[in-house]
Amino acid sequence: MLSFLPGFILLPIHFLLQCLNLAFWGTLIVALGLVKLVLPLPPLTRGLNRLLNSCMGGFALLSTALINLFNNVQWDYRIEGDFDRHGWYLMMANHISWLDIVVLMHFATGRIPATKFFIKQELLWVPFIGLGAWALDMPFMRRYSRHFVARHPHLKGKDIEATRKSCEKFQQLPTTVVNFVEGTRFTDCKHRDKNSPYQHLLPPKAGGVAFTLTCMNNLLSNIVDVTLVYPDNNGHVMLDLLCGRLKKVIIEVQILPVNADMIGDYQNDPEFRASFQHWINQYWHRKDQRIQELTGNEWNN
Repeated sequence: MLSFLPGFILLPIHFLLQCLNLAFWGTLIVALGLVKLVLPLPPLTRGLNRLLNSCMGGFALLSTALINLFNNVQWDYRIEGDFDRHGWYLMMANHISWLDIVVLMHFATGRIPATKFFIKQELLWVPFIGLGAWALDMPFMRRYSRHFVARHPHLKGKDIEATRKSCEKFQQLPTTVVNFVEGTRFTDCKHRDKNSPYQHLLPPKAGGVAFTLTCMNNLLSNIVDVTLVYPDNNGHVMLDLLCGRLKKVIIEVQILPVNADMIGDYQNDPEFRASFQHWINQYWHRKDQRIQELTGNEWNN
């Protein structure tokens, strides 16, 4: 472990190695994705998808190894329930940092099928990340404000359509669909701007979750509820990580059933929409309380 070294030394070295890790696996993933594009043969596509998922797991394992090399970090996994590597899951998690993505990918490796994230459209042009996500069949989402959609009504439901098309691809191979329910990373500024009723979370976005549940209802084994906490790093988690100051990562995981009352027409059924929003708001309230317990316990220790 190199965390004894000053942060100004660790930061450029760690950042460079993480970039090289991303570049290596990203280049390999994009190359395999191009083969899949040029030769769209179902047996070849299935084989390439398995190989692509293995590459994503390799990226997460090496990235985590680098984190451990540069940080004296404690990984606290708290897992309730049994998993099936051959099942389909919807993973719902809070979102604090870019590190969350690596943490969830690393957690999934060897436990559950490969993770597929909903990606912001703007990330398509980020080197290695954008085309890599495309090759991995991750859905790209473009968020519009209500006022913007009101002025451009033809854009209404575009993100839902992207979800539907991606869910069709996910049915070909066991998959863990990851939904950061808040839709963006938590910051104090966003917390204030959105007037969040929660202490540690932003308001949840129910539509994407509801539509994914409905699209994959015949496949989903369970919901994987993940609560992420970095109890000793309340500022910029990624900066602390690169400087060797990451101390502890708590990943609390629970298995939730997929009930019949979670399935319905969210867009066109007002009664179902209200019921689903009530459920996810209550679920988010419990998660907020749990984060308070975890951070409170850690600060009291």
